[in-house]
Amino acid sequence: MAVAQISVFLENQPGHLKRILAAFEMEGINVRGFSASDTGDYGIARFILDKPRKGLSVLQNMGCAATSAEVLCARLPDHPGELARVMGIIADAGINVLYGYSLISAIIAIHVENIVQAEELLRHQPIELVTQDEISSPQDNA
Repeated sequence: MAVAQISVFLENQPGHLKRILAAFEMEGINVRGFSASDTGDYGIARFILDKPRKGLSVLQNMGCAATSAEVLCARLPDHPGELARVMGIIADAGINVLYGYSLISAIIAIHVENIVQAEELLRHQPIELVTQDEISSPQDNA
């Protein structure tokens, strides 16, 4: 039941993530989940794609340092303690969780250098910014 995850190493500069996402879009590849983290001058972006082999090929053709790995994906009910329950099952078996992130959500979290400027930019776009109160309320699982 493992799912393919594509990881790409990229320079931590404005526009690098956009270039990768534009290439996926041009090739008709849908991003189902992603995580991006920085390690100083470079970052690691991880993607769950609807066409992972094609996505890896696109990145390699762009000259990107990209790899594929298997991850587990689980759908959790929106109830307090569900994430803790799943992590407990894994921890109790002596398995270390290296990292995790969410998938296929209309809500994404983005950590940016200038949050005030980014918020102002997005406020004038057809994008709904989510408040802490909304995050704090239970969501319906469709």
